[in-house]
Order: sequence, then C-alpha cells, then structure tokens
Amino acid sequence: MTELTARIIEEIRAVPPGRVASYGEIARRAGNPRGARQVVRVLHSYSASCNLPWHRILGKDGKIRLPPGGGLEDQAALLSGEGIELKVSRNGEEIRVDMGRYGGITP
Repeated sequence: MTELTARIIEEIRAVPPGRVASYGEIARRAGNPRGARQVVRVLHSYSASCNLPWHRILGKDGKIRLPPGGGLEDQAALLSGEGIELKVSRNGEEIRVDMGRYGGITP
C-alpha cells in the first residue's frame, strides 16, 4: 500500500456517521488535490478489506455515483440509516445529499 493510499484510507475513516464528503475533499485532505479518481480506486479496492465507510463518499454535487441496481440502493439505505436526508429524482435513478447540510468531516 502506498503512502497516499494510506492517507486516503485515513481520511475516509475520519468521516463520521451522519456526515458525507466528496471524492475531491478526501483527495485534498490526503494531500492530492487532483486525486478524486484515486479515491474512487481506493474505495473500490479497500472498502471491504479495510471496513471503510464507503457509503459516506459522494460526488462533489452530493450525487450518489453508483448506478441503480449496482449499489445505489445500498448506499442510499446506509446514508438514510445514519439520518441523512436524501433527495430522490422522480424516476428514482438519481439520489443526492445536500452537501451544505451534511458535507464536511466535522459537523
């Protein structure tokens, strides 16, 4: 595991229940401001083995980036279970979180 990967994992773990962070915010906090895609790779590779709160990491606009049937529903359920209010599109295929209200590592 690289030093950057370890820092990204540390930053993901720092997001408390009931809060969310964007891929870009995690990358910046880990020291790589242009590394949002690296955060995606770390989540894909280490979420299960490192027991990461993967569901708390979203797009910068608060959108859940997983597709319907491919994890979107699971992520939405986990966020909702932590008291996070979700904004669901009419067709149910897009779910967002208010980043102004729930975003950021600290409340």
